[in-house]
Amino acid sequence: MTERAVLGDIESRADCERLVRAFYGRALTDPVIGFIFTDIARLDVEAHVPVIASFWETILLDAHSYGGGAFRPHAELHARVELRSGHFERWLALWRTTVDELFAGERADLAKSHAQRVAGAFERRLPQRGAAPAGDPVVGGLLVIEPRPRGGS
Repeated sequence: MTERAVLGDIESRADCERLVRAFYGRALTDPVIGFIFTDIARLDVEAHVPVIASFWETILLDAHSYGGGAFRPHAELHARVELRSGHFERWLALWRTTVDELFAGERADLAKSHAQRVAGAFERRLPQRGAAPAGDPVVGGLLVIEPRPRGGS
């Protein structure tokens, strides 16, 4: 029996919440996108997880528990830091990895395909502000910035 055969599918709100918590556990410390959550959005995970779990519960379990609009908060975030293709690609890679580690089945596959659609739609709808300033290194479509020490100058 393969490892994927042992994993169950996403069946409940608790599964959605488990998935979202595991994803954020990974994303918040990610060297590519972690700063977006911690330094730019200053994400309150405990407040955010129930909202995002409701989003996924609605998509995956037809629960109708999510009543927000997902695009606007991302547009507001994009106004503070340009969300680029590389950011979306990394988000998707982390999401897929997290789904695959925890679940297998029709809903797990839907979680990955829906994330792909959402990321693609957001990336197309968010305006790109142009190229990086001259002299700034760009790697894989992402501007690489050396972090500043916290609390110092």
